[in-house]
Amino acid sequence: MTEQQTSTEAAPEARTPEAAEPRTAMAPGPQAPVAPRAADPEVPAAPKDRRKLYTALRWTAAVVAFAGFGAGTAYAIARPERTDIPGLSTKDDGRWEYPALAKPTPPPGAPLPFAKDNADGIHYAGLTEFLLPAPKGSSPDSALKLEKDSVVSPDTFLEEYDPAAREKLKQGFTDNGLRQIVARGWTTPDGVRTRIYLLRFHSSGFADAFKGCAADMNLNGVKRFEVDSSWAKAKTGKAQPDLRRVSVRKESTPFGDEQTKAGCIQSGDVQAVILQVRKGEVPTVPLHQTVILQNQLLG
Repeated sequence: MTEQQTSTEAAPEARTPEAAEPRTAMAPGPQAPVAPRAADPEVPAAPKDRRKLYTALRWTAAVVAFAGFGAGTAYAIARPERTDIPGLSTKDDGRWEYPALAKPTPPPGAPLPFAKDNADGIHYAGLTEFLLPAPKGSSPDSALKLEKDSVVSPDTFLEEYDPAAREKLKQGFTDNGLRQIVARGWTTPDGVRTRIYLLRFHSSGFADAFKGCAADMNLNGVKRFEVDSSWAKAKTGKAQPDLRRVSVRKESTPFGDEQTKAGCIQSGDVQAVILQVRKGEVPTVPLHQTVILQNQLLG
């Protein structure tokens, strides 16, 4: 896996052409409000302030429309233009086709992440709802140990790291208020195995203290990471959301039979860890596409 760099560094984790171009655009449409269960400690409690939310996304994409008619309104994610993502200048670029995506709806009375009355970026909807869905044509990762609602245990997540690093990371979970981890994994026909983990903490400060995305990620079986220099170009894409808290790294050459690449996103109280592995080299386009879309879903 790659030496992860803090998200403040350049770096780093849409669709089939029409007729051959993958769609990363989302289909807007109303979604049922997702109210937290009274007994579910993993869903943050909605604030008592029920002011209507007419807040624009913390987003630089000019093509993204916010359908803001209150806290219970869903809105779609617009796809980045092909030329705004490095390597996406031709139709046969290897990007995956994802299903239509829409941002999760917060419970009634709860603000959207990064709204004016939610500057800390608390994600009030269920954490699983923020997971990027698998692209079309992929197969589920049967080796990923999922519990109910895509929850994984800290020990399962830490299996991605070198055994020598796990104890310190696990202690960090205790010290920094880890609340929940959810995951999704798949394999695409191009041979790329993808796993996405979302870790929810008590606040953005605790999420920022997570050490599993440091420059040396200590991923299992990876000797050395380096910055994915091609990702730096994505940070200037005019249709991208805020990428300052995003970093991408790749396993340095020479590597063995497989290469690992990783993307990290710190979004308010949530830390995302995106891992891609393939025999030979992991292609650039699907990784960048996956990181950008997961970043958009998190807001």
